[in-house]
Amino acid sequence: MSALNRFTCEEAFRRLDDYLDRELAPPEYDRVREHLEICEGCAREFRFEASVLGNVRQKLREVDVPPDLGARIRRLAELDATRPDRAD
Repeated sequence: MSALNRFTCEEAFRRLDDYLDRELAPPEYDRVREHLEICEGCAREFRFEASVLGNVRQKLREVDVPPDLGARIRRLAELDATRPDRAD
């Protein structure tokens, strides 16, 4: 069995977003990284998604937001968390 078969493209693809955000546990992160090193198709998809994410982040840095936006978001999140009908 080749290394490419041990961790399939489908498994790698499902984890790309979390891999890009560095939200995978170290062993899983390593498996995706190793797969990207040997699979050009998945590596191409990763480069595309990384590029899109980088462009979105850059655009967000250019957006002017109200100075109190962070405080307003935190206040709304706190209110939502204390709603009695909130299902967790």
